[in-house]
Amino acid sequence: MELILLPLSWACLELLELGFVLRDEVPVIRRFTGGGTVIVDHGTIFVTLICNKDDVPGVQPYPRSIMSWSGLLYGQVLRGIGDFQLRENDYVFGDRKFGGNAQSITKNRWIHHTSFLWDYEVKNMAYLKLPARAPEYRSARDHSEFICRVKEYLPRSLFVEKTTKALETHFSLQPVNSETIGAVHEGGFVHTTSLLTKQELKDALASSLESIAHSS
Repeated sequence: MELILLPLSWACLELLELGFVLRDEVPVIRRFTGGGTVIVDHGTIFVTLICNKDDVPGVQPYPRSIMSWSGLLYGQVLRGIGDFQLRENDYVFGDRKFGGNAQSITKNRWIHHTSFLWDYEVKNMAYLKLPARAPEYRSARDHSEFICRVKEYLPRSLFVEKTTKALETHFSLQPVNSETIGAVHEGGFVHTTSLLTKQELKDALASSLESIAHSS
């Protein structure tokens, strides 16, 4: 099942085709990190780095510093595969995006989160509008011409293996199971990510239609 991730700003609801979202009952989650609006499903790979400010030497808790370092990290993962680049905060092969990033930064800690398009359903892109503000390299291309699938370049298992090895050059990794993660959540963790209700989506749609009516 697909779902949609929104950054904290309510204005990002304007990037959704809310009529289609409501019709198909697609869950919409408002996350606490920045970044753009993302539709995800079983074909999405998530990688999230949660670091204290001194965990990575030379990386300062600022967006540009973190992005620069992450570009080098995934350059190591994808060396010799496609024409990998970090372009305007996106991970791309050539001029086609396959990874979008979101960040949250505090005084002593930062989070860098990436949604990798291992695969995606073309029909799901109908839930997203073309953003008014987009990277210059997008050149007003629609989703089908702007994005690509990681699976077209390497197997999923190899991508995960190479990402793990790249991370091991910076961190000491220890696998944990889902039960352990669940136990941490039960320990008083304060959730700031929320699932939007159907009424909230309906109200946003009504507001959008009212705005269009007033401007016409």
